[in-house]
Amino acid sequence: MCGICGFVGKIDDNVKIIKKMAEVISHRGPDDVNFFIDDNISMGFRRLSIIDVSEGRQPIYNEDNNLVLTFNGEIYNFLDLKSQLESLGHRFYTHTDSEVIIHGFEEWGEDVCLKLRGMFAFAIWNRKDESLFLARDHFGIKPLHYCLFKNHLIYGSEIKSILEFPGFNKKLNMKAFDNYLSFQYVPGPETIFEGVYCLSPGNSMWFRNSEIEIKRFFEPRLAPDENLELDKSVDDIAEVVKESVNAHKISDVPVGCFLSSGVDSSCVASFFRGHKSFTVGFQGEEKYSEIKYAQDLSEKAGLEHVSKVISDDEYWEAIKPVQYFMDQPLADPSCIALYFVCKLAREHVTVVMSGEGADEFFGGYPVYNEPRVFKFYQKIFNQRIRTFIANLAKKIPFKFKGRGFAIRGEKRVEDKFIGNANIFSKEEKKKILRNPEISTDPMNFVRSYYSKFRNLDSTSKMQNLDINLWMVGDILLKADRMSMANSLELRVPLLDKNVFEIARKLPTKFKTPRENTKFAFRKASYRFLPQNTANKPKLGFPVPIRVWLRQKKYYEIVKKEFTSDTARKFFNEKEICSLLDEHYKGKWDLSRKIWTIYIFIVWYNIYFEN
Repeated sequence: MCGICGFVGKIDDNVKIIKKMAEVISHRGPDDVNFFIDDNISMGFRRLSIIDVSEGRQPIYNEDNNLVLTFNGEIYNFLDLKSQLESLGHRFYTHTDSEVIIHGFEEWGEDVCLKLRGMFAFAIWNRKDESLFLARDHFGIKPLHYCLFKNHLIYGSEIKSILEFPGFNKKLNMKAFDNYLSFQYVPGPETIFEGVYCLSPGNSMWFRNSEIEIKRFFEPRLAPDENLELDKSVDDIAEVVKESVNAHKISDVPVGCFLSSGVDSSCVASFFRGHKSFTVGFQGEEKYSEIKYAQDLSEKAGLEHVSKVISDDEYWEAIKPVQYFMDQPLADPSCIALYFVCKLAREHVTVVMSGEGADEFFGGYPVYNEPRVFKFYQKIFNQRIRTFIANLAKKIPFKFKGRGFAIRGEKRVEDKFIGNANIFSKEEKKKILRNPEISTDPMNFVRSYYSKFRNLDSTSKMQNLDINLWMVGDILLKADRMSMANSLELRVPLLDKNVFEIARKLPTKFKTPRENTKFAFRKASYRFLPQNTANKPKLGFPVPIRVWLRQKKYYEIVKKEFTSDTARKFFNEKEICSLLDEHYKGKWDLSRKIWTIYIFIVWYNIYFEN
């Protein structure tokens, strides 16, 4: 696991510049730093040593030194690829997984991406024709950002490196800011910085003759097969999960695992007998701590369990450093909790496994049940009647049974679902923004995705949208940034292309029947876990922001930011303070809206006011 950065084009002080670009991402690779500098390119590399610790330094070269590679990630099928390439005449000089990429590129060109199994973001410079090839893994586990500035192609694992390029004037991307307020993250390929982009998952990019050419080599699409048998599907899931976890264990340094109360991390942890598991929780109410559950499961699984209780003050003090490491504002409260569990794990291991991906692949979020719940209601009442009922329910100024059902059941999935987080609507943004003209309907952003999935059932449409947006922009962003902030490699064996090949064919009846979510996956987990553990409802990563924002101390911290000069640049002070006051008084739970605004202000002050 590493960090890469670089730029194409001649510039004065190029050595000083590339060293600075690499220095700001030193947390991604504290073990080593190295560079490749030629007439028309400067490439930087930070290393966290995992495989072939003694010899696997980068950059990596092919046999005649015409191709130069810097790489971030892990390739889990590298031994098989190495054997193939050696049989084709390629000579290896290291035992690291990185080297299969450079020889694979030499042999298969850009099609090497299709052969790789793992997480990756890499850059290959061709010294003969002075072209640069960039690629990002199938699902976007590893990040890669780029910017075209004055004919220079600048790239990096983190945006911080790009911001170090001389003359680049960082500017807030107002379109991305508007999207952030709806999604709680910035959906790609644009970023919060104008002119800076993230390479989308499953995409590769050529930069040659001062031009960018982007191609997609993989697109995750669900293709439910109604003819599948449940027992056979459960067998296939159990087999592929077991194989994937074992494949992801490859390492020359200690490996541990995260453990929550969910079936995903519990399933992964079941393969780690004799290793360590890590969990964090919060003070106070039991529902905000999964430590006791994790301790019990660890004991049964033969794991040494390590845990930490995060104090309220510790959490709030970490908000600023976390937002610095994030690069872009992310209003997911769990990212700060993830920062602490990564910090805890790094005290004991260098590599840790986690359960990301299973919810999106196998239908684990409770919201995926909504199409089944509303099916009969939407069949009886047409859109016009449903809209009338929903508008009536919204106008009633108090809570009553069925209010949420009437509102949520109004529209079809493709007319309302933008992902697992839906913070501010277009009209709500108009009320809180100082410049309401920038407000857009978030549904406009996701419609192009729905057009690709129009032949799928409603639940599969939701999954596909989350795989392409929510999972990349929220789940994987925080997993990468929080682990790398602590120089920890985080692996996600359930987010694997072999696992996806099984998951993509599952019919919805195997995912969200009446019993529970992730139905077939849970049944497969019976092979590894106690049945009550496998059937445990999804809890997520609970963080008590709702409670904190009703405590005077934290209310006042947020109120100070809501009445600051930064807040007034972007928001209607009266409206956002009204949201905060209504929540504080217990009238409504507005914690997620408040948090989204607060996190943006904190992030903006770090990147634009310091």
